[in-house]
Amino acid sequence: MGSHLCERFLANGHDVVCVDNLITGSLGNIDHLRDNPRFTLVRHDISQHLEIDKAVDNVLHFASPASPVDYLRHPIQTLKVGSLGTHNTLGLAKLHKARFLLASTSEVYGDPEQHPQREDYWGHVNPIGVRGVYDEAKRFAEAMVMAYHRSHGVDTHIVRIFNTYGERMRLDDGRVLPNFMGQALRGESLTVYGDGSQTRSFCYVSDLVEGIERMLFTNFHEPVNLGNPDEVTILEFAKEILQLSAGKNQIEYKPLPQDDPRVRKPDITRARKLLGWEPRVNRHDGLKRTLAYFQGKLQARVISPSKSSSAN
Repeated sequence: MGSHLCERFLANGHDVVCVDNLITGSLGNIDHLRDNPRFTLVRHDISQHLEIDKAVDNVLHFASPASPVDYLRHPIQTLKVGSLGTHNTLGLAKLHKARFLLASTSEVYGDPEQHPQREDYWGHVNPIGVRGVYDEAKRFAEAMVMAYHRSHGVDTHIVRIFNTYGERMRLDDGRVLPNFMGQALRGESLTVYGDGSQTRSFCYVSDLVEGIERMLFTNFHEPVNLGNPDEVTILEFAKEILQLSAGKNQIEYKPLPQDDPRVRKPDITRARKLLGWEPRVNRHDGLKRTLAYFQGKLQARVISPSKSSSAN
């Protein structure tokens, strides 16, 4: 997500300072940007204090492990970046009188009892469950953002991001889309948890970037859902991936993880009215582009060893 945002803001004439400790990120995602004189990479953990010695107009806080695999591997870091990282980035925005945008998540709704999810729904979250490290970190981050807005007058914005996909995801990300695509391309069984009746809604990355940019330059300060309301069951989604990849793979069922949400679908009425925004890329087209990207990544992995051996 961060690399796509850097591209957008550079294309629009901004100078961009990208801050990342690469705990889950990849330098390869920004290799094509590093020769741009208006792009600067700072290797830093934003849970630690950061100073920027030039004018800052906008601060976008996207730092956090975002997949269950990552935040269960890094639970303390996830909690720290949601609390200390949010505090540090808000302090930076306050110091520079900059706009601030928080990347929150649909996970603030937990395993929802309201469907689809509207921004005025307070959620159904298990604070001490294994997923609580991510869910509660983001809920706390939202509370801190609103406190800085109300107490210090910081120009803050919150987007609640629903499942997003596209180029530059990691195959080992752990989320359902790269899992399915990686398994399909490797000829493995696709792993469906539970009976596959749980639902998700997938938004292509270019649509999300458009919504984020529009949100940043509004005067609205409460959360806004950004996601694609085109809901699909996980089992249907697995079959779509198999059809797209022309795979003959089997589907393997495994027990449902603890606190896994049964449904997920954004109500984007607020985004439509406030931002004039809604997704444009349909799931079939977005999946085709993403599958082609993953095919290229897997082919590069296969080709690389043979190049190395021939060089020897």
